[in-house]
Amino acid sequence: MQEWLAAGGSGLPGPDRIVSAESTGRVLLAVASRAVRGRDCADLGYHPLLSRFRGAPEAVRRAALTRAALRSALPAEQAGAVDAERVARWIVQHYPPRWYPGVVVGSPHGAAVHLATAMGVPWLPAGFDVAVQWPGGQVDKPAEAAAYGSQLAARLIRHNPGVRVRQVHDPAARGVLAGSTVSLVVRWHRLPDAYQEFLGGCLAPGAPVLLLRDVRTWPVLDSGGGHTFQLGAPASGLEPADFGPDSEVLPQVLRGAGGDGASWDAPAGGRPGYAEQGVEPGFESSLLDWVRGAGSPLHRVLFPGPDALSAAAADVYRSWLRAAGKSGDRCVVECGRLIDPWQVVRAGLVPYWCENATQRSVTGAEWWLAGSAPFSSLDVLPEPPGLRSPALAGLPQWLAVASFGRRRRAVDRVAARGYPVTSVATRHATEVLRGQPYDLPAPAPLRMVEALAGLRASGTPQGLLVC
Repeated sequence: MQEWLAAGGSGLPGPDRIVSAESTGRVLLAVASRAVRGRDCADLGYHPLLSRFRGAPEAVRRAALTRAALRSALPAEQAGAVDAERVARWIVQHYPPRWYPGVVVGSPHGAAVHLATAMGVPWLPAGFDVAVQWPGGQVDKPAEAAAYGSQLAARLIRHNPGVRVRQVHDPAARGVLAGSTVSLVVRWHRLPDAYQEFLGGCLAPGAPVLLLRDVRTWPVLDSGGGHTFQLGAPASGLEPADFGPDSEVLPQVLRGAGGDGASWDAPAGGRPGYAEQGVEPGFESSLLDWVRGAGSPLHRVLFPGPDALSAAAADVYRSWLRAAGKSGDRCVVECGRLIDPWQVVRAGLVPYWCENATQRSVTGAEWWLAGSAPFSSLDVLPEPPGLRSPALAGLPQWLAVASFGRRRRAVDRVAARGYPVTSVATRHATEVLRGQPYDLPAPAPLRMVEALAGLRASGTPQGLLVC
């Protein structure tokens, strides 16, 4: 976030910044904006810190990660300096000014970026993540984290009344970083002015808008004033009960994140609500008001989990490729930040995106492949999360995913080496996919009506709601 402010709201964060789990949305923005310009992700940065400490003892790795997190996170006194409107302007500046036949908006999801690439349209997130330094923080003190985050959120909202802040304390997904920084998901409560100007100046008259909403639920504690607190997250691969004091899994999670595994001061209360990747109701309402005034149709896709959208989007891609006379017989299973939609289109691949390397995400890929017509070629790009967790998939499960290929079955060796505690360059997906034979020319852009029909046909049995 410091880089955004220092750069006046333009440019990407530096490649030496340690990327934590909550930054996936930023990477999705980077790959989406490159794809719409006809570029791959070869210039996305590498993170040398984790590779430098690849063979170091766990305590040394944790200390190095903590120092890096504190250097890259926003100082607490600058929380009020976050300008959400400037961030929105920074986002739209990633896309060249021209007429677009549509736009995809909403929750961060790799399949959303793939759909936007196939249609040749921008993808705009409904929020962004901020990591703030937490001096003296401890991973096993979520009540203290909630109190500290409430103060930070109050400063941020005071200067940005059009946002709401969801704080997520998740030692399972963030590891040691959950004890040194506070993770805030800043979600626009109304359509930012920069988005309205971009849509008004770049969306073709009458072009459709597609809103994608992640409707997963999780216990949420409302602190008031626009700040809500969430202990754990669906992306961790665990259940809400696993973050309770009687959990058998929690001590292992805490010890893996640098805690003692014995203490846990979880705040009381909390009721089911949409999880951190959801879309604020006010954002959807203001988007609806805008499209009505502009004369553009608004389509909504609500997905109960990332697997449902990944499977439906992959089926849409396969149908799109086959309609263009291509085989649609080669598949790539991407994971987390290992994604390159432009190389996928150039190679004529069918993409399936796993949210992360948890057993739950990988099982979703297995179920989809088991129910799909076989692929002759299957490449798997597992993203090592850089930490250990009882919810993570092991390499045998990734190999099982690859086994669905009839002729080619490949799990990327670089990503598998040292899995799960090593780190892989964000641009590694590009390096791997460049080795695939190209299948050019690319099909004509996917039309929104075709995408919606495909999502409805494939996704409805999996709980996808298309309206």
